[in-house]
Amino acid sequence: MSDDLFELEENRVRSEIEKRGAKRILLQLPDGLRAEAPRLATVIEAAGAKALVSGDPCYGPCDLPLLEAVNLEVDLIVHYGHSEMTRAEDAAVPVIFMEARTNIDVRPSVEKALDLLKPWRKIGLATTVQHVHKLDEAKGILAEAGKTVYIGHSQRMKHAGQVLGCDYSSVRSIRNKVEAFLFVGGGRFHALGLSLATSKPTIVADPFENRAYSIDDDAQKILRKRWAAISEAKEAVSFGVIMGLKPGQSRIGAAFRVKEDLETKGKSAVLLVLREVTPAALMQFPTIDAYVNTACPRIALDDSVAFAKPLLTVKEAYVALGDTSWEDLLKEGMV
Repeated sequence: MSDDLFELEENRVRSEIEKRGAKRILLQLPDGLRAEAPRLATVIEAAGAKALVSGDPCYGPCDLPLLEAVNLEVDLIVHYGHSEMTRAEDAAVPVIFMEARTNIDVRPSVEKALDLLKPWRKIGLATTVQHVHKLDEAKGILAEAGKTVYIGHSQRMKHAGQVLGCDYSSVRSIRNKVEAFLFVGGGRFHALGLSLATSKPTIVADPFENRAYSIDDDAQKILRKRWAAISEAKEAVSFGVIMGLKPGQSRIGAAFRVKEDLETKGKSAVLLVLREVTPAALMQFPTIDAYVNTACPRIALDDSVAFAKPLLTVKEAYVALGDTSWEDLLKEGMV
């Protein structure tokens, strides 16, 4: 059960509700924790508040349901699974971030990763917020094996060594010091992003599946698809420049700049405002040849095959326009 694997901080939830005198709570959970929604709703109601559970997708701390909270006259948003990204006190409705740290043992999977890390001595270490409290242990295991270990820092991340699906500034801070990275955590999503952001060999130590593996082949497949999308977009005449409506994905200035730069190069461009960037939504604009997404970059990088026409990140758009090279993009990092 997830309550055995993750620390859900139920006492903190009760305390925050009582301290704030909150009477109506909007509970937001990522997919992996949604099974706990009924139990957490019971905890909230036992503290004297009404619990409203968000059933919409939750992609990260960039995806807070702020407008929904205002419309529902909510007193507090309880957001699980991420650390703070947007300053909570700046939100129209107060937000508390519950990191949901895992209780799982990382040692077996990190030890299995040692064989795969043999070619390199200088290793960068990274994880999601669920495992940041385990990084010192992982660092010790690597050091015992003779590795020199680096853990990056970033002002944008709350914890050292922490990455988000769209933010790898912590690992980029040590990219030039290391030969390879070890990512500690489950799934391929964050590890793929790490590889694409650094262009360094990346090994995954997955404590949930108790195994270790390289993500590099998967990253190379994505890169080949990205080059194909950029090449096709070079021939496009009309572009849709997507502006995201989610609180942490709204890059209005970037969208206006991209539109202007496209038009300077003789392209036509229209600004599209979307909350969810989906193939079905873009199919409603059949006269547009290609798209530039200024919202979450992972939509283009991970889901490109789902879209009928090229969907580029902002960085890729400037490769298509000839303002930067593919090689420079790889050096800078795709994410």
